[in-house]
Amino acid sequence: MNQWDRIHNSPDYRRMIAQKERFVLTATAFFLAYYFALPVLVGYWPDLMKREAWGVVNWAYLFAFSQFLMTWALAYLYMRVAKRFDHMSAKILAQEAITAAGTEGDK
Repeated sequence: MNQWDRIHNSPDYRRMIAQKERFVLTATAFFLAYYFALPVLVGYWPDLMKREAWGVVNWAYLFAFSQFLMTWALAYLYMRVAKRFDHMSAKILAQEAITAAGTEGDK
């Protein structure tokens, strides 16, 4: 079995990929729901969205601005989670290096 196959079949690698997929799919679903909430709210509840929230600024503008904040927050969250994935992959590669060194000694 070659090095990539050993890594690909390792339980740690599979666990890391499953966690990564779960995070990315959840974050993407949240982002899309939040993003499409603005046109839906403006389309179905225009009276609510044009109501003034703060001075002359209405709820639609506040919601649109919040989308920028949400995008930055998601990017920050991904950076924090990606560090964990980086540590996990480094551990997997270190384990593989030990395994590869042991199998080379057997030859």
